[in-house]
Amino acid sequence: MNGDTKRSAAVRVRDAFENILGIPVPVRVRCWDGSVSGPESAATVVFRNRRAIRRVLWSPGELGLVRAYIAGDLEIDGDVYALLSLPELVTRVGAFDVRDARRALGGVWELARLGGVGLRPRPPEVEVSRRRGIKHSRARDASSVSHHYDVGNEFYRIFLGPSMVYSCAYWDETAKDLDAAQHAKLDLVCRKLGLRPGMRLLDVGCGWGSMAIHAARRYGVDVVGVTLSREQAAWARKAAAEAGLSDRLEFRVQDYRDVDDGPFDAISSIGMSEHVGDAALPTYAAALHSLLRPQGRLLNHAIAAVRTRDPGGNDKPGLIQNYIFPDGEILPLSRTVDAFEQVGLEVRDSEALREHYALTLREWVRSLQESWDDAVASVGAERARTWLLYLVASALGFEEPGRLTIHQVLAVRPADDGTSGVPRTRSQWLAASKTRELDAAEAP
Repeated sequence: MNGDTKRSAAVRVRDAFENILGIPVPVRVRCWDGSVSGPESAATVVFRNRRAIRRVLWSPGELGLVRAYIAGDLEIDGDVYALLSLPELVTRVGAFDVRDARRALGGVWELARLGGVGLRPRPPEVEVSRRRGIKHSRARDASSVSHHYDVGNEFYRIFLGPSMVYSCAYWDETAKDLDAAQHAKLDLVCRKLGLRPGMRLLDVGCGWGSMAIHAARRYGVDVVGVTLSREQAAWARKAAAEAGLSDRLEFRVQDYRDVDDGPFDAISSIGMSEHVGDAALPTYAAALHSLLRPQGRLLNHAIAAVRTRDPGGNDKPGLIQNYIFPDGEILPLSRTVDAFEQVGLEVRDSEALREHYALTLREWVRSLQESWDDAVASVGAERARTWLLYLVASALGFEEPGRLTIHQVLAVRPADDGTSGVPRTRSQWLAASKTRELDAAEAP
C-alpha cells in the first residue's frame, strides 16, 4: 500500500493497463495530477480526471475508452493516427483479451484504487439511446439515419468541402485535390451506368444531391433522389434550384422500399447499402431489381468486410454502433453479390477502391482538424470528437489490407431474351459513356 502511494498516478495507470491487456503499452500516459509515464516519443493519452477510469471499469474494452474520449475525460495529445495505428493494442482493447486472469484482476484492482470505484458515469449526450422497435423497420431505419445525418449540413460542409459527397472519392490521374477526386468518382459512376440524355435515374440514398446534380448537368438525365434525412433533402433541393435543374431533379424524403414509380433506366446506390443490414439485403436487392427496366443497370458502391464476421459482430457495442451508424452492418462482398444474383440481377463488374477511401478519409480528417473550432461551434465538442475518432480509425482501417475494403458493383437486369445491353469489355463501355458525357457537357 505504501509502495503504491509513492508511485505516480501515471505510472500506476500505465502498469494497470499493461497487466489487464497482457502486453507492453507503447504509449505515454499523463494524469490529472500532472504525472507522466512512458516514452517521450510515443503518443500521449491524457487522463484528465478519475472519471475516465470509472468509464473504463464500468464499460470494459472499446466502449469505455470511447466514452471517456468523447466526453472529454480522456484526451489524445499529439498524433491521433499514431495511437490508433498500434494494431496489437487496438485489437486487445477492442476484444479485452485477457491472457493472465490473475494479473488482469490485479490491474483492475489498481484502477479501482485510483478512483475507479463509484457510480456509473452517464454516457455522453451524443450516444445513441437504447434502440426500440424492429431492427431495419422503416421507422427504426429513419431514426438511425437521422441520428447520423441530421446533425447540421454546415458541419458536414466543414470536412466534406464544396462537393458535399460523403463517400469514397476516385483518385485518378486527373484528381489533384478532394473536390476533383469526388468529381471523378461521380463521373465514373455515371459512365458505368451508361447514362445518356433522356434517361431516368434513381439515386438511392442521394445524400446532399451531388450525384443527382452531376448526372443531370453532365449527362442530361432526369433524376429521382431518395433519402431518409430531411436536412439532406432540403440542401439538395436548394442546390438543384441554384444550379437551374429543379425541373430535372426530384428529391424525396422516402424509404427505398416505398418507391413505386419505376421503371428506371439506371439506379445508383452510393454509400447507402451499409444501412440495409444482412437480414434486409434480399428485400433491398428485390426492390431495386423491380424498379429497373430490362437492360437497366445498377451501381452499388459500398464498404465490405474482407472476411466473414462472427454472427452479431456488427452489433457489438462501441464507436460504430453507439455513436456513428446504429444498426449499420458491413457485409462481405460475396453476400451482396449473392443477393443480387438471387433476384435475377447479373453482376457484370466489381472494382475495389480500398486505397481511394483511405486517401479520402485522410483529407476529411485534415479538413476537420484545420477547422476544429468551427466544427465544435457547429455541433459541440462531443460530436466533433466522435467524428474525428471515427474518421481517423476508418482511414487506418482502409490503409491496412485484410480489414476493410470498398467495392463498386455493377449489375444489370437482363432482358427477356437474355441480352444485357452492356458492351463486352470494360474499356468499350467506359469509352462509349465518356463520349456521351463530353457531348452532353458541350450541349447548351
